Amino acid sequence: MKPLQDPAPVPRRSRRLPARYAAVVMPLLLSIFMTCSVSLISTLHSVGMADGLLQTWLAAWALSWVVAFPVLLLVLPLVRRLTQWLVEPD
Repeated sequence: MKPLQDPAPVPRRSRRLPARYAAVVMPLLLSIFMTCSVSLISTLHSVGMADGLLQTWLAAWALSWVVAFPVLLLVLPLVRRLTQWLVEPD
């Protein structure tokens, strides 16, 4: 009697994006995290822990993200060059 064997593994499709999308995904994530934190701090500074803080913050976050994401896409090549100029290579 032969021992039972697991069936051959079925190849899964990768759930990761191809590497060519890294130039957009990195600024997308960076803009989300940065605008989230900066708009929260700014909103808390402006209105404090007031009623409607969440709605005010989300509106500020949405506006700041709409501006920040395209700006990041535009300035990222310049920032990379400036970084290379300021930092010694390995």
